[in-house]
Amino acid sequence: MNNIDFDKYFKPDLTQARKRSKKQVEEVQFHMSEQAAQIGHGKTYKIDTYGCQGNEADSETMAGILELMGFTKTEHEENADVIIINTCAIRENAENRIWGELGRMKNYKRQNPNLILGLAGCMAQEENVVERVLKKYQHVDIVFGTHNIHKLQDYIQTAMFSKERVIEVFSREGEIVENLPKVRQHRFKAWVNIMFGCDEFCTYCIVPYTRGKERSRSKQEILDEVKQLVDEGYQEVTLLGQNVNAYGKDVVGNDYTFGDLLRDLDQTGINRIRFTTSHPHDLDQKTMEAMRDCKHVMPFFHLPVQSGSNQVLKKMNRHYTKDSYLKTLNELKETVPGISVTTDIIVGFPGETEEDFLETMDLVDQANFEGAFTFVFSKREGTPAAKFEDNTPEEIKKQRLYLLNEKINEGYLRGNQRFLGQTVKVLVDGVSKYDDTILAGYSEHNKLVNFKGDMSLIGHIVDVKITVAKTWFLLGEAV
Repeated sequence: MNNIDFDKYFKPDLTQARKRSKKQVEEVQFHMSEQAAQIGHGKTYKIDTYGCQGNEADSETMAGILELMGFTKTEHEENADVIIINTCAIRENAENRIWGELGRMKNYKRQNPNLILGLAGCMAQEENVVERVLKKYQHVDIVFGTHNIHKLQDYIQTAMFSKERVIEVFSREGEIVENLPKVRQHRFKAWVNIMFGCDEFCTYCIVPYTRGKERSRSKQEILDEVKQLVDEGYQEVTLLGQNVNAYGKDVVGNDYTFGDLLRDLDQTGINRIRFTTSHPHDLDQKTMEAMRDCKHVMPFFHLPVQSGSNQVLKKMNRHYTKDSYLKTLNELKETVPGISVTTDIIVGFPGETEEDFLETMDLVDQANFEGAFTFVFSKREGTPAAKFEDNTPEEIKKQRLYLLNEKINEGYLRGNQRFLGQTVKVLVDGVSKYDDTILAGYSEHNKLVNFKGDMSLIGHIVDVKITVAKTWFLLGEAV
């Protein structure tokens, strides 16, 4: 272990990852080599995915590359020839779970020395993670980040034939790779990346370092992808980006932005259009009006606020105030009547006082959210907030989270109750995870709806009359 040559590996550099230039983003076309297309025949793969929808979309691409190489998917780790763990770096708990998984995988490596074990995703973009893998997890064969998924075929070949570890993580602004293969995990709902990266640099967030600068795909590539999904029978697409509201704004001299894209996608024939995630200060009137006018854009918006305290928002580097957020939110609700809005909130940010927390509670009262993802602040090494003084006891943070969740849950219930007696359109996903005689799916406002119906309805949009409103779901009868 002491003889590891650390210098031969391409390791991440958070300082380099922070840099932003004005140079034109390069567009790269994916190509599968003839040699790579032969090596997976008779072999299997398994991908374990952690984190956000962006990670899920990345895993679909990894699966696409592996299947072009001839590998077939397996659900059984003990039989797999390739295992890739696609990771999330947004919170410490997520990372700790990955370390446990990597340790557990050591047994499979002992049983099958030819097993190729890979670590991918956002964790791989962190300096301390790669150092730890090199020193303590030598059974990991491949480490690659978010910028070089398209090179997976090369890494597999090197690990398989040269028996060398591959550590290649790019800390750069990133390019756009088109023509990537995908094995989609859903038969009628699809993720569609419209842009990559983030330039916001919120002080608590590692994502701008792990995903690179904001860079938008060309509208034609996006439209072509969605039209192809329509031809394949897909009912719904979810547009992905770290900040979809910034779409197109990275292109100099371009006035084609997110609202324009929504209008064009509305004409493709896709039945449902959703998107995530959004930044409040980039939400413009053009986007709101497109949501109002486009019948296939769903009346649901996830608009992270993070805090209701101006002092905390400033320390977070969020670029808005409590009042400006509420102003934008009210404009959205006025422009798109009946829209359902959810959010993200962090409690216990370094320096958050009781008064700051009460400002957040007041914002929640005024905003009338219909749901939220809530978290206690998680320190991420390499971010500015990791060095902020934090004197608030953990017990107080947990108590604040409890009080916040009580209020958020009231909003969940209130948001569901407004649909009592109404008939809503539900895209049926499948059966309820609690009762396989009950169908389950989501309404246009992103409400989970359970109802009795024939299995033939799965994958279709059906009318359901709501008879019962619970906190977390709606019950109804097929019309």
